[in-house]
Amino acid sequence: MMLKPRHGHLLVTLAFLLALLAFGWLSLRYSWQYDLTANAGNSLSPATVKLLDTLPDPVQITAYINKGQSLRLQIGQLLNRYQRHKANLSYRFVDPNSQPEQVRELEIGAQGAVIVEYQGRSQKISFLDESALTNALFQLSNNQQRWVSFLTGHGERSALGIANFDYGRFGKELARRNITAVDLNLALVADIPDNSRLLAIAAPSVALLPGEIEIIQKYLAQGGNLLLMSDPRNQHLSPLLETMGIRQLAGTIADQGGAIFGLNDPSYVIAAHYPDHPISRGLQLITVYPGAAALLKADKTNGFNSQTVLESSDTTWLETGAMKNAVAFDKQERKGPLTFGVALTRTINAHEQRVLVLGDSDFLANAYLDNVGNRDLGFRLINWLIHDDRYIDVPVNIATDKSLQLSSIAVALIGFGFFLGLPILLMVGGIWVWLARRHK
Repeated sequence: MMLKPRHGHLLVTLAFLLALLAFGWLSLRYSWQYDLTANAGNSLSPATVKLLDTLPDPVQITAYINKGQSLRLQIGQLLNRYQRHKANLSYRFVDPNSQPEQVRELEIGAQGAVIVEYQGRSQKISFLDESALTNALFQLSNNQQRWVSFLTGHGERSALGIANFDYGRFGKELARRNITAVDLNLALVADIPDNSRLLAIAAPSVALLPGEIEIIQKYLAQGGNLLLMSDPRNQHLSPLLETMGIRQLAGTIADQGGAIFGLNDPSYVIAAHYPDHPISRGLQLITVYPGAAALLKADKTNGFNSQTVLESSDTTWLETGAMKNAVAFDKQERKGPLTFGVALTRTINAHEQRVLVLGDSDFLANAYLDNVGNRDLGFRLINWLIHDDRYIDVPVNIATDKSLQLSSIAVALIGFGFFLGLPILLMVGGIWVWLARRHK
């Protein structure tokens, strides 16, 4: 028996509706997403995914946000990304107005807050994004307090200072990661504390006393980790550098490549590519160094294995004269690439000792910490030196796309498609249906 045309159309329509219902039901049961943003801004970073894989226990997140705020939707979208990689991560929203006593106890302000709980410990976040949440999970997963000592007493940069040249802001960021940065004056303390995982010396303006150098060399001989940061025309760390077979060259690295970033001062060195080393592995941000000295590795290294971690581009050179806007390369000067960061390792008593020598100390200062990837690199340096390697490739900030970027060809195709192509397609389809009916 043959179906009438209208019955056939009815069956096709019914089948189409059933297919839509089936797809709708499947979309509720199963989800599939694909991130089309240029920098994967709507996906979790590999570092966050790596962290979630190391957290076996449940994570509970409570967001104290007023009802009706769009912020709830944004937080929910972010936390859903975390749930796709960690099934035992749960979250809930609480209206602060409904829990006034609890809000007072937690010291939650009018803007709200997010409480993250893991293994019986909790942390409050005032502003939630991937970087803040991932760092909070890092801190909760590692409750061991770590100490880093910054040498003072010789005009060094203080980890607690608020001046533009000090490291106070960086010290606070370290504290958020359970790393306590303290100032250490060897005139007041006769030795480096045993609980200090790292001794950092940042560009002393006067020479260290012989007795202080002896204390530091003893600390090195016992396998202590050390961070040395110098500046151009500052030779006060030379006695310690010679111990590790490193020599600071006279002059300042000149880099005119910063002009494309709006930096017209040739003393600003831009690092866009990094040698292969755990410190910089996966780092895709440029870093800026406001005045860097070149380093030279000698033949004798007292058992250290050395590796370059920071170097300038091949268009740079070592300027031995005064740094001015009109500087130019002289054939007698050393041409780039120039090393200004060296990592040294050796094994002492079955323990790997780590030392890092940098030709610049400004990049972590309060005035320059926010320059592109400087903060990120600073965390990587400290984490490597204190043997917290699994934290190295965690980004500090995850940039997200703010607008849809389309090429001129794509814009033209979309424009013609909607304003010309679609009407023509509808018109051709109508004519085809009209002609088909006329021939019946």
